[in-house]
Amino acid sequence: MRKTVQILLTASLCGCVAAAPRPDAGGGQRVTPIPISLALEEIITTGVRQHLQDPVSAKFGTMAAGQRTSDGHQEIVICGYVSTTEAHGDGGSFLAKVYPDAGSNFELVAMSGQSPNAELVVDTACRAAGLPLPAASSKAHA
Repeated sequence: MRKTVQILLTASLCGCVAAAPRPDAGGGQRVTPIPISLALEEIITTGVRQHLQDPVSAKFGTMAAGQRTSDGHQEIVICGYVSTTEAHGDGGSFLAKVYPDAGSNFELVAMSGQSPNAELVVDTACRAAGLPLPAASSKAHA
């Protein structure tokens, strides 16, 4: 049953979208790790905060980033942790992408707490991309 769920989750990340470069979130193509610059950190934190009910109390933990080219478009994949002090179910692990070729557009692919299997989706996709999330002790501190 667990393998079936993992296969279905991985398959769900492989949707086709003609309007924008949206390859699967991490399956199959690993990234080249890159340092997170202050500018990239600002794009990430601003983008993630837009998806939180309590963005002011957001505390970011460990984040890792890597870049790759997919379908001729450069993308930066980010895996990390965020927490909030409010009990809105916000935060946890997240998977996001930034598209430098498209004005550094930010896309939040998944965040644990958004759906029943989101944490598994984030963990699986981050590992497949070569950006495994650290152990629970390295998560964001509220």
